[in-house]
Amino acid sequence: MKFEAPMLVVNDINHSRAFYCDVFGLEVVMDFGENITFNAGFSLQDKVLWAKFIHRDEKEIVYRGNDMELYFEEENLDEFLAHLKNFPEIEYLHDVEEAAWGQRSIRFYDPDYHIIEVGESMAMVCRRFYDQGMTEAEIVERTMMPEEVVKSFIK
Repeated sequence: MKFEAPMLVVNDINHSRAFYCDVFGLEVVMDFGENITFNAGFSLQDKVLWAKFIHRDEKEIVYRGNDMELYFEEENLDEFLAHLKNFPEIEYLHDVEEAAWGQRSIRFYDPDYHIIEVGESMAMVCRRFYDQGMTEAEIVERTMMPEEVVKSFIK
């Protein structure tokens, strides 16, 4: 058995499709009308059809669970943050925050209130720290990453 992909249930598949294509530059690799799959490895399912599949009334499908997120990494977080400003309808959970291990990220909702996190890649975190004058040992300590991984990122 092999896990394939997570699937998000959405109110308006065309609106959500546009959101993921426009905001993240994703491409649709399979399109069944009421179900689409992106090159990022997840799918969207129309809520009306999903309710039929699970033998429930669509009113029973509840959003804003705040119990999972889709996580994306970005090599140039600052450039992506500037890109996000083109979408004033986005509702943010928080502005950019830096985790204890140094990774900066931002969280916001998609059109159906699924949480999206976009964080800078750990390679970029290591390079940023190195460019700021941190030694390899300091980067290993701060990021909690193995020395050989840190070395491969700052070469």
